[in-house]
Amino acid sequence: MELLRRHAFSLKCQINGPNYQKIMKSVGDVLHLSQIFGVKVSEPGLLLVEFVFSIVWQLLDASLDDEGLLELTPEKRSIWPTVTQDMEIDSVDNFNEKRSEHHDVLCKGNTTMAIEIIGEFLQNKVTSRILFLARRNMPSHWGTFIQQLRVLAAKSVALRNAKHITPEALLNLTSDMHKVVSRKCKTISQQEFNAVIGSGSLTTSSGQCHGTSPSAHWLPIDLFLEDAMDGSQVAATGAVESLTGLVKALQAVNGTTWHDTFLGLWIAALRLVQRERDISEGPVPRLDTCLCMLLSITPLVVANIVEEEESELIDGSDCSPTNQIKEKQATGRCRQDLISSLQMLGDYEALLTPPQPVRSVANQAAAKAIMFVSGLTVGNGYYECMSINDMPMNCSGNMRHLIVEACISRNLLDTSAYVWPGYVNARANIPRNVPVQVTGWSSLMKGSPLTPTLINALIATPASSLAEIEKIYEIATKGSDDEKISAASILCGASLVRGWNIQEHTILFITSLLSPPVPADYSGNESHLISYGPFFNILLVGISPVDCVQIFSLHGLVPLLAGTLMPLCEVFGSTSPNVSWTLPTGEELTSHAVFSNAFTLLLRLWRFNHPPFENAMGDATPVGSQLTPEYLLLVRNSKLSDFGKSPKDHMKLKRMSKNLNISLELLYMDSFPKLKSWYRQHQECIASTLSGLVQGTTVHQIVDALLNMMFRKISRGGQSLTSTTSGSSNSPASGAEDVSMRLKVPAWDILEGAPYVLDAALTACAHGRLLPRDLATGLKDLADLLPATLATIVSYLSAEVTRGIWKPVFMNGTDWPSPSANLFMVEQQIKKIIAATGVDVPSLAIGGSSPAMLPLPLAALVSLTITYKLDKASERFIVLIGPALSSLAESCPWPCMPIIASLWAQKVKRWSDFLVFSASRTVFHHNIDAVVQLLRSCFTLIPGLSPSTIYSNGGVGALLGHGFGSHFSGGMSAVAPGILYLRVHRSVRNIMFMTEEIVSLLMSSVRDIANSGLFRENLEKLKKAKFGLRYRQVSLGAATTRVRLAASLGASLVWLSGGLSLVQLLIQETLPSWFLSAHNPDQDGGEPGGLVAMLSGYALAYFVVLCGTLVWGVDSSSPTSKRRPKVLGAHLEFLASAIDGKISLGCEHATWHAYVTGFVSLMVGCTKKWVLDVNVDVLRRLSNGLRQWNEEELAIALLGLGGTEATASAAELIIEIGP
Repeated sequence: MELLRRHAFSLKCQINGPNYQKIMKSVGDVLHLSQIFGVKVSEPGLLLVEFVFSIVWQLLDASLDDEGLLELTPEKRSIWPTVTQDMEIDSVDNFNEKRSEHHDVLCKGNTTMAIEIIGEFLQNKVTSRILFLARRNMPSHWGTFIQQLRVLAAKSVALRNAKHITPEALLNLTSDMHKVVSRKCKTISQQEFNAVIGSGSLTTSSGQCHGTSPSAHWLPIDLFLEDAMDGSQVAATGAVESLTGLVKALQAVNGTTWHDTFLGLWIAALRLVQRERDISEGPVPRLDTCLCMLLSITPLVVANIVEEEESELIDGSDCSPTNQIKEKQATGRCRQDLISSLQMLGDYEALLTPPQPVRSVANQAAAKAIMFVSGLTVGNGYYECMSINDMPMNCSGNMRHLIVEACISRNLLDTSAYVWPGYVNARANIPRNVPVQVTGWSSLMKGSPLTPTLINALIATPASSLAEIEKIYEIATKGSDDEKISAASILCGASLVRGWNIQEHTILFITSLLSPPVPADYSGNESHLISYGPFFNILLVGISPVDCVQIFSLHGLVPLLAGTLMPLCEVFGSTSPNVSWTLPTGEELTSHAVFSNAFTLLLRLWRFNHPPFENAMGDATPVGSQLTPEYLLLVRNSKLSDFGKSPKDHMKLKRMSKNLNISLELLYMDSFPKLKSWYRQHQECIASTLSGLVQGTTVHQIVDALLNMMFRKISRGGQSLTSTTSGSSNSPASGAEDVSMRLKVPAWDILEGAPYVLDAALTACAHGRLLPRDLATGLKDLADLLPATLATIVSYLSAEVTRGIWKPVFMNGTDWPSPSANLFMVEQQIKKIIAATGVDVPSLAIGGSSPAMLPLPLAALVSLTITYKLDKASERFIVLIGPALSSLAESCPWPCMPIIASLWAQKVKRWSDFLVFSASRTVFHHNIDAVVQLLRSCFTLIPGLSPSTIYSNGGVGALLGHGFGSHFSGGMSAVAPGILYLRVHRSVRNIMFMTEEIVSLLMSSVRDIANSGLFRENLEKLKKAKFGLRYRQVSLGAATTRVRLAASLGASLVWLSGGLSLVQLLIQETLPSWFLSAHNPDQDGGEPGGLVAMLSGYALAYFVVLCGTLVWGVDSSSPTSKRRPKVLGAHLEFLASAIDGKISLGCEHATWHAYVTGFVSLMVGCTKKWVLDVNVDVLRRLSNGLRQWNEEELAIALLGLGGTEATASAAELIIEIGP
C-alpha cells in the first residue's frame, strides 16, 4: 500500500522508459485487462488507462471485501482475482493462517489506507483525468464501479471513521470528474476571449422578445418557422423532424438548459402567430397553418425530445442500474424544464394575446381550468355548447391555455398545470346552472346516430380527444355508405384544421382511408377502389385547401399521401366517365371528377412544372429539385421500411392509435404504368418540341374531338385547327353529339392528346386563325371537361415560354386583357417594397412608354387563369396554376411579372398586396446584386447597427417585422428584409455564390461590432478600472453575443437557402479559400492580439459549427449524418495541415488561432459525437498543433473523445503534461 501511494502518481518516468511498451503489454497479459474490459485495442496508452482503472477498482473491491460489503453489490463478488491461488504468482503456504489481534489492526488500517488512496486517485489531476477517459470509453464498467463506490459510501465504517476523507467528498470527486478536462486560459487576451466562448444562457424578461435580447439567440427557429410558411413548395420531410434536429442543435451549440431552449421555442412559435395578424389576403397558407405549427408541431417536437431520453433509458441495456437511475433523474429534469418554461411563458403577455378567430377557443380552455380548480366536473359537451353568457366571469383565455391543453393531450403535462400560480383567474365567478344537454362530440360518444344536425356540429367543432376521432374513423370504415361519407366530411372539417390536440391522428386516419384494403370476399373484375368514388371525393376535396396541404406537409405526411393518391389516379384515370354516381345533392359525380381531384392534389406535392435539373449545383442537387414522383415514393418506402426499428419509433408507436390501418406495401412507379407513361410524356414535353401525330390512331381521334369541342364556332365554319398538327387530316367537323361520344374515354387518354391540342391551338392563334378570346375560352372548356388537363396546360405553355420561339403579344385590352389601369401603381409599389429594405436597383424601369407585352404562351396562361371565379370549387385549381404562373413570369424579362400582378389585382382587389409582394421577387431572380444588398440589410439589422429608428433595437423584430400587408394608410407598409429574403431565396437562379457573400457580410458585421463607438468607449474606460479585467470580459462578452447572433443568421441563411449541399460547399471550398486568401489587416485600435481578428475567427468557428449541426445534427440519428465523416474529416485535415505548416495561410494568425481553438472548443463541448467521425491520425496531428499553441487542455479533450485508439494518445499526453 505504501509502495502504491509512493509510486502510482509518478507515471511520467514510466512512459518515458525504454521498456514502456513491453511492460504495459506484460501487465495487460498478467491482469487480463483486455478480456475484463472487452477492449480489443492493445496500445500501451490504453493499457495504461485500464491499469489505473483496475488499481482503483481493486482497492475498492478489497475495501468492500474487508468489511463484508461485497454481498451488497449486484455482482456479489469481485471481478478481480483477490484470492492467492487466482494470481499468477507463487503462493505462500502460511498466508491463510489464523490472524492475530495485531494483524486485525493492520487489516483495518489497510482498509482505511486503501479508501484514502482511492480518494487520492480521484483527486490527483493526472490520475483523475485518466479515470475520466475510462469513464468515457468504458461506460458499463464505470457504472458498476460507481455503484460499488456508493455502497462503500453508504455502508463503510472505515470510511466514516477516516480522518482525511468523508463519504460525501468521495462521491463528489466522481460527480465532478467532467471538469477534469476543462480548458485553461494561457494569456490575458486569450482569457478574455475564452471567457465568452461558452456564453449563451437565455435570461428571460417579458419585454425582451422583440429586440437584441438573449431570446434572439433562437433566431434560427424564427427563420425556420417563417420559411415553412412559404406555400410555394411542399416539403417531403416533415417539420417535426426538421425542427427537432434544429432545437437539439441550438441547445447543444448555445450550451443552454432545456428550460431556456423550450422557452425560446415557444416564444418563436408565438411570434410566428403574431406576425400573421392582419396579414394581406392571398392564396397562401394563413393563420391555420401558423396555429398548427404552434399547437401541434411544436408540442410534438417537445415530445420527441422528452421521449428520446426515455427511450435511451429503456434501451440502455448496457448501462448499469446506477446509470439508469441517473438517466431517470435527467429525464425528470427535462420534463420539469418544460413545465418551468411554460410557467414563465405567462410573463409574455403581448405574445399570448389570441388572434380573433381562436379567441373563443382560448376562453373555453381557460374555463376548463377554472372548472377544474373549482371542483366542478363537466363533460366536453359543456364547452362545446358554452356561450358567452355561460362563461365564468373574468374568464379571459390566451395562447398559453391552448399550448397547455396541447401538451396535456400528448401526456407531456397533467391537470396539475391548472393550479399553476396565475394560470387562471382565481376570482372568476362560476355559473351555478351547468347545462345538462349533451351535444356534439359528447353526444356521438354516448351513441347518438349521425343526424344532419349532429353532422354539421361535428364538422364545425374539432374533436378534443383521440377516442372521439377514433369513433369517426370506425364509422368511416364500418358504417353504411351514407355514414362513411358523413364521417369523411367530419374528418376533413374542424378536426383537421383546428383539432390541434389530435391533428397528427386525424391526418393519419384520412391517409389510411384513401387506401382501403381489398375486402376478403371481393370478386369483381374492376378495382375495388371504384365503389369508393363518392367517399374518396369528399376526402380529396376536403384536404385540397392550401392550409390543409401545408398541414400535411408540416406533419411529414406528403410521401405517404402521395403513395395513396397514385393508386387512385391509376384506377380512376383508367375508367370511362360512364362510371358515375348521383350525390345526395342531385349532382352527378363522374370518375373523371374523382381522378382530377386526386391528380391535381398529387401534382401539388411536387414542383411538376419545373425540370428536374432546375437548381443543379455542382455534383449534387438540393432536395427541392428532387421532388419528383419517384423521389416521393423512395422517401415513403424508406420511412415505412425503417419505421419501428429505432427507439424513437417505439415511443411514437405508443402515441399512435391502435385502430390505425396503414399499408406497409412498398410502391414503385412501375406499379402505375399509366401514371409513369404520363410523367414520361410530361418530361419530354418540357425537354423538346412535340413529335407528329400518327393519322388514324386513337390519340389522333381524341385530339380532333377535343379541338372540335373547344372551338365549335370555327369548326362550324369549316376550318379545322388540326391542320397545323403534323400528320393530322382536315376531317370535317363532327356534330356535338358525336364529339361528346368520342370523349367518353378514360382520363389518361385525354391527357395523352392534350399537348397536341395545345400545340394546334397556340399555333393557330399565332397565325391569326384563332382569336385570343377564343383561345382563352377554348382552354377553359378543356379544363372544364377534365380539370386534370390543367397540369398539361401549365407544363406545355411553360415549356413553350422557355423555348423563346413565340413572338410577344400586346396586352392592349382588345385582343388580350390590359394591365394599364394599375400597372404603374404596381410597379411603384414594387420599387417601394424593395427600397424599404435597403435595396437599390437602378435598372428597374418604371412607367415606360413601351406597351405592355407578354410572350404568347404566357399571355394565354394568364388569360385562362383570370377566367376562373374565386369560389370554393375553383380554389383547388387556382392553387395549382398560381405557383406555376408566378414561377414562369419570374423567369421572363421585366415587366412580365408586374403585368400579371396588375391583371390579377384588377380581378381580385383584396389580393393586391399579396400580388405586389410576390411580383417584387422577380427583381431578385434577375439581379444577383439585389440579393447581395438584401442580405446586407439583414446582417445590418441583426447586430442592431442600422441608424434607422424603426430598426434601432435590432434583433428578431427588426429582421422579420410583422409579415406584410396594408398596415399603413395609403398603401403597403414596409416589408422586413428577413421576410422578403425568405420569400425570394427560392427564386434566385444560382445560390452557389451565397456562401462567399455571407462569409464576407459576417466579417463586415464583426468589424462593425468591434469598432462601434460605444463598445470602444466602454472598453477604453474599463482598461483603467480597478476591476478592469472582469468588467472588460463583460463588455467583450456583449460584443461576442452580437457576433454569435450575426453568425447564427449567416448559418440559418446558408441552411435554408441550399441545405446540405450549400453547407458542404461552404466547408469544403469557400472557407479554405477564405483562409488561403490575403486579407487587409483590420484597424483594431492597438488592441493586443487584434480584437477584430480574434472576434472574426470565433465568428467563423461558431458559424461553421452551427451550419454543420443544422444539416448533420449533433449525433448520428439523422440520415444526413452519414455525409459528415467525409466533409468533417477533410476540414480537420485542412486545419491540421495548416498548423503543421504544410499550407500557407493568407489570413491573420490571430484569426486563424481563434478559429481553430473556437472550432475545436465548440466541437469538444457541443458536438462530442462528431469527433468519432474523424480519423485518429488527424486528431493526433491536430492535438499536436494545439500543444504547440499551449492549448494542452483542448488537445487532451479532443483526443479523449476520439474513441479507444485516440484514448491511448490522450492518456500519454495527460501524463506528459503532468499536474
